[in-house]
Amino acid sequence: MTNNPNKYSLVNPKKSPIFYGYFILFFGSIGVLASIPGQTVGVSVFTDPVKDALGLTRNQFSNAYMIGTFLSSFFISRAGIWFDKYGARNVAFFAALLLGISLIIASFSVNISNTFSELLNTQTWIIPFLVITICFFLIRFSGQGVITMSSRNMIMLWFDKNRGKVNSISSIGVSLGFSISPIFFSKLIDAYGWDKSWQILAVCLFVFSFFILQFYRNKPEDFGMHPDGFISSEKENNINPSDFSLTLEEAKKTRAFWIIGLMLAFNSFFITGFTFHVVSIFESQGYLKSEAIAIFLPISIIAICVSTLCNILSDYIKHKIYVLIMIASGFVASFGLLLLEKPVGVYLLISGLGVLGGLFAVVNAVTWPRYYGRTYLGAITGKVMSFLIIASAIAPTIFSYCFSKLGSYGYISYINLGFLIILGIGFIKLKNPSDE
Repeated sequence: MTNNPNKYSLVNPKKSPIFYGYFILFFGSIGVLASIPGQTVGVSVFTDPVKDALGLTRNQFSNAYMIGTFLSSFFISRAGIWFDKYGARNVAFFAALLLGISLIIASFSVNISNTFSELLNTQTWIIPFLVITICFFLIRFSGQGVITMSSRNMIMLWFDKNRGKVNSISSIGVSLGFSISPIFFSKLIDAYGWDKSWQILAVCLFVFSFFILQFYRNKPEDFGMHPDGFISSEKENNINPSDFSLTLEEAKKTRAFWIIGLMLAFNSFFITGFTFHVVSIFESQGYLKSEAIAIFLPISIIAICVSTLCNILSDYIKHKIYVLIMIASGFVASFGLLLLEKPVGVYLLISGLGVLGGLFAVVNAVTWPRYYGRTYLGAITGKVMSFLIIASAIAPTIFSYCFSKLGSYGYISYINLGFLIILGIGFIKLKNPSDE
């Protein structure tokens, strides 16, 4: 932590006419949106033009994405420790720069591959495969991992009693941004090409990194404030209910850490695998491509409604209820995939994934500081983020294997149901560690 929390900035939170946490809410939400180029939803739009330019097959490109994503999961836990040590401002700033640089490198991946091919005097798919794998590692680590974690955690640090309400506002904006991003990226690629589009997004990230320095702040205590906007005093600082905190090692000894973390990982696995193969999944059951794509609109509507309501209620009810509903929703979505050839299967899939997505936004943001405190929030959420990244890395391959080797995506449901039964059994004795 720097001794001067306003270093390199012209903005002083102490002079803000309103509680500065609302500026944190605004710019932190933009920070989560800035991670989209590193998210699956952002990368997937570039899949076809990039793989064709590199001369890779779909399987080779998917494997490069899987390996790059998987490797990034081993480093995200360290980024969480950096968050606790250096603060959201520094971590998010360098993550935004790294993501921008990574996109620029990726935009020249064809040139880089050709250069190495000429130097080695060989023509093989392995060279572009390795180049794009490294690019995916950098993009996924900085984008999906670090920027998302640091921006979301920063918002949570500035609010306590109103954490759920604030997260509901952030979740609506983030959900809408994620929903329209594929359309925006697609139009950008049509107008400028995939390489120039990545370069344009990189410039946007460099500009946003300046705003990170100006407006991101690590925590309200640095400026004599409490979360939610209360002015702190010496007496209040000595008696602060939100001071309860567990280290990562202590958190890993609790049942809640593993049940909640694995449930969030399940959501990441299912959503990523389903999204990656959505057209093939529906075509295998006789549906049209347009019908497959159309499923995302009702899922998004349900997710936004569930997220908004449950974020607001999260300030007043026990969060273990949300975990139980997520497990139940996982069952509903899995049965929906299994029965997809029937109309009831489509409805089950839409409702299950919608509720899962809505609750994911609540549990992944609000529950961790509620259960484990704020002091080691980065280390704890960084570790959980590694679960999510590993799950998202292996999902497309497992979905593909079930279809190509076993003949149906329905076998994924059997894997899901078995996993959910185990989580359901583990849930029985789940408690909030702060209540123990």
